[in-house]
Amino acid sequence: MKTYITIKLFATLKKYLPASAEHHPIKSGVTVGELLNELQIPASLTKLIFINGKKGDSTSVLNGGDRVGIFPPVGGG
Repeated sequence: MKTYITIKLFATLKKYLPASAEHHPIKSGVTVGELLNELQIPASLTKLIFINGKKGDSTSVLNGGDRVGIFPPVGGG
């Protein structure tokens, strides 16, 4: 059974944002790492992962209605 999540990608990751980002279908039990693979986002480009405003990681399991925010490493100088 498919459920839906909301995906937010920031800064340099925005180019990977799918058209379905506001209502993206997932299979039950999918992890953030599997979502990254599906979206073809290299894990090396991700630094911070938030699920419903709480810190997560690539092993976090997603559920219907979740809001996923992914940030790249921040550079500066």
